[in-house]
Amino acid sequence: MIRPDDIQHCREVIRTGSLSFHAASKLLPAKVRDPALALYAFCRLADDEVDEGDNKARAVLRLRDRLDKAYAGLPEDAPEDRLFAAIVEDFDMPRALPEALLEGLAWDAEERRYATLSDVRAYSARVASAVGTMMAVLMRVRDPDALARACDLGVAMQLTNIARDVGEDARAGRIYLPLDWLEEAGIDPDAFMADPHPTPEIRRMVRRLLDEARRLYQRSEAGIGKLPLSARTGIWAARLIYDGIGSEVRKQGFDSITKRAHTSKGQKMIWLGQAIGSTATTLAMPRPATLYAPPLTEVTFLVDAAGRRVVNTNRAKALIDILADLSAQEANTGNPAQSPR
Repeated sequence: MIRPDDIQHCREVIRTGSLSFHAASKLLPAKVRDPALALYAFCRLADDEVDEGDNKARAVLRLRDRLDKAYAGLPEDAPEDRLFAAIVEDFDMPRALPEALLEGLAWDAEERRYATLSDVRAYSARVASAVGTMMAVLMRVRDPDALARACDLGVAMQLTNIARDVGEDARAGRIYLPLDWLEEAGIDPDAFMADPHPTPEIRRMVRRLLDEARRLYQRSEAGIGKLPLSARTGIWAARLIYDGIGSEVRKQGFDSITKRAHTSKGQKMIWLGQAIGSTATTLAMPRPATLYAPPLTEVTFLVDAAGRRVVNTNRAKALIDILADLSAQEANTGNPAQSPR
């Protein structure tokens, strides 16, 4: 059962922690908006604990335990956990979807680097498309074509975030640029993180990320028409607002090291208006062929899970192996963690 005070708590979490989603969520119908806010609050809390905590391995293992409790119907006594458990029950949320997010956060805890753009897309699938797919489930959407386009939108959003945060990530000891791009440019990743500069080569990499994001934003539009009519404007708004962040990076000459792109409240209002117009315009248009494009290889497991197809057992085993490694890492620090189930 969803408690009003829990929902209000999650509204405040998103209002202060995710301005772009908070703006877009205002256009969602209440029956989708409140569960979506709860979902984002749970995911945001999980991400912050791993990203900002002193012990990333412990944070991931704690998230695993919270998922176990939520799916057992015995959530921890916190608004985010109570609401997430209600979402699991009310919407029959496939466990493979939040576990995909857990896997992406585990990769962050491992400080994993990504050899190719495909590997970056695989990471984006877990930390962003998994959330987008869960959003589709909240809308009672299980159509594989719509799910594939929701995954496109998630990957595009995460690539935008990566492009915007190249400098911030480098100064924090993180790098998400494909290593083969760096190698082609003759740039050592560790040297770059030690002293990041917006060289022409790095700017070109930021541009390549944004070009790929824009391709996926455009392809994602085809799936919005498969969503419930009352939810389409909110998703259009999210698509336009996040793409707008990429546009700001472009205006900065692809320098996301000495500058960090921001969008204003006025810009968000313009995009919200455009979202309303886009929804109205597309109502009478035939479904574009891009709706039926096959999903990105890196997100197929999400489409299958949300569509209630067979879950990839090899991927499930990979998650168990990662969690076992993190448990061992935690034990070696003198803080034993429970063994993964």
